[in-house]
Amino acid sequence: MRAFTIAWKDMKIRLRDRKGFISMLLMPIVLTAILGSALSGIFGESSSIPATTVGIVVSSADDLTDQFVDKVLQGDELKESITLKKYKSEASLRSAMEKQQVDVGMILPSGWGDGLMKGDQKEVTMFSDPEKDIQFMIVNSITTSFINRVTSVSKATEVVSKELMAVPVSSENIDIATVAGGLANELSELAGSSVNVVTSEKDGKEPISGMQYYAAAMCAMFVLFNTTIGAKSIIQERKTETLARLISSPTQRSSIIFGKFLGTLYFSFLQLIVFVNATHFLFGVDWGSNLLQVLAIGLAFSISVSGFSMIIAGIITEEKTADTIGGVGVQILALLGGSMIPAAAFPNALQLLGNIAPNKWALESFVEIMNGTDWNTLILPMTVLLFSGLVALLIGSLKLKPR
Repeated sequence: MRAFTIAWKDMKIRLRDRKGFISMLLMPIVLTAILGSALSGIFGESSSIPATTVGIVVSSADDLTDQFVDKVLQGDELKESITLKKYKSEASLRSAMEKQQVDVGMILPSGWGDGLMKGDQKEVTMFSDPEKDIQFMIVNSITTSFINRVTSVSKATEVVSKELMAVPVSSENIDIATVAGGLANELSELAGSSVNVVTSEKDGKEPISGMQYYAAAMCAMFVLFNTTIGAKSIIQERKTETLARLISSPTQRSSIIFGKFLGTLYFSFLQLIVFVNATHFLFGVDWGSNLLQVLAIGLAFSISVSGFSMIIAGIITEEKTADTIGGVGVQILALLGGSMIPAAAFPNALQLLGNIAPNKWALESFVEIMNGTDWNTLILPMTVLLFSGLVALLIGSLKLKPR
């Protein structure tokens, strides 16, 4: 019971802090409104991609290159968003880029399309205006997707051709080269179309909006800040000898440490609940049909955050040091976890490194819940968050000293 009393005392102290209320509750709501509105155009199927002017140099024409230019970049799905300008040389394209006449530049090398079908992938040169990173990522993603699909077609054609060569023929004459060539043409047309070669059935999920994504992202990031706030609370009590007096009292040391852990947990979970309700009623954010899933992930995330606050309090003795290291650490984790920029925009290595960020597990879970998911999908992130929080609590308890 003493642990719950200590936790409730810490909770009331934080609720009386007006500065803390503004930074931990009001600020994430404001940022959600700004980011969600500004970047809503790059989320969801119903939204269009930002208007983009693409300058392109086609070094040599072939069927596949024409398909990419005419049926992909200027296909029905993209022609309203992408304006294509053709240039005769790299110099003229770069000149147009300097004059800000194009947002993204692309140079297709000689024999690019034929090379792709033969398994000889030639590098596409791309560059952009530094202020047009989002447009560059979108065009780069479209190009990479096309290349991957054509490469798959090339491999499939090669395999089928080998199988046809191995088939014994009867008295009928079969032109293997003609069959393989026809197959390649049909598959290349499929690669240039809007049909996804690998997709089977729709899962019935609706794409999330920018407001939904950044509501989840800001929620995860600002709850993560409690690692620093919880640690500073303990460091302050250690500095004023309050912690030492508590430990010298009849109250068991384990109850005191658990109470401090619960204090951060209470505030983190309350902050999450208030934020979810505020974004739902103020901005109409749909957090999914299963509120229990949101609360379960929120509780697991709050446990993880509270555990890490105990580690910081156990290792660092100065409040300013905790503020600096904790603040920088939270910003790095927020970036790696996708709270600032969607993690899908990062290279694979950074996406893998992002798994160390607890906010990534929480953010991705919230997005899954918004899309509509079952409990089985949430088992792994809940396990990771709970395990990391409890291990961090154990380590922090062993490191924590009263003075």
